[in-house]
Amino acid sequence: MATETIDKSKVIRDAATVVLIRDADTKPRVLMGQRGAKAAFMPNKFVFPGGAVDNADHGLPLGDKGAEPCRTRLGEDAKDGIGPALLAAAIRELFEETGQILGTPGDWPTTPPPTWEGFARAGYLPSPDGLAFVFRAITPPGRSRRFDARFFVADAARIKTDPDDFSRAEDELSHLQWIALSDVRDFDLPFITQVVLAEIAGRLPDLDAPASVPYFKNDEKESLFIRLGGPSPLAGSFFVSGNLGGGRRRLADVAGRLASPIRAVSAAGGPAQDMRGRTPAPLATVHRPHGFRA
Repeated sequence: MATETIDKSKVIRDAATVVLIRDADTKPRVLMGQRGAKAAFMPNKFVFPGGAVDNADHGLPLGDKGAEPCRTRLGEDAKDGIGPALLAAAIRELFEETGQILGTPGDWPTTPPPTWEGFARAGYLPSPDGLAFVFRAITPPGRSRRFDARFFVADAARIKTDPDDFSRAEDELSHLQWIALSDVRDFDLPFITQVVLAEIAGRLPDLDAPASVPYFKNDEKESLFIRLGGPSPLAGSFFVSGNLGGGRRRLADVAGRLASPIRAVSAAGGPAQDMRGRTPAPLATVHRPHGFRA
């Protein structure tokens, strides 16, 4: 019997990513690693730890339910009940890819799923305490993989492990390191990663939930920029003709009109300012990768 092959470029998977910030009030650094050259999605790029939600991430015994307003916002324009699974996936992916633990000491009430056995052996229950939902983006059409990615920021002081010990990490990411925001432009980053970092950098040292969450919603016909958990500064959803990957000018138009400190990025990768007219030093210039692929 023939096995039907699924075209992964047509399936949008829920995903979660953790942006760990160290020394937010002095010289902020972010934890990143490099994807492999043969990776199907974003090969060779430096990225935050993260990945798709697994079936085993649903119904886990979380040591903390997560804080508002993040819990409510995770449920907006999303599958019913997806919030806890997204929080669990963020914690699991962080552990798998870096060996770092966001959790609370405790015994699991039942046998943990195989993907959580290492975490449980360390003596912790997953806890989203300190995770703040700060960004959401759907991969534009035409990519080899598509994700509905939620980005969470957390203070590295929340982790229960040595922040410089990556010995428990699996091999999905190499060159794991804490990168100073002042140096991050020297690394090969996906464009959406640059945008998320700019958003976070504009609010430092604040790592709490923002007033509203930027959301790039890409589908087959159009791309929308909307906000979760608050009125849009654009008086409603902002329509972007085509998709973000194909419109060099479009994302700059959107970013330049935001009320939050996300940078307006020029198509040439020129200087960026927030809505207060500031040009922050760490991410004053966001380099646009060739082809402006988000």
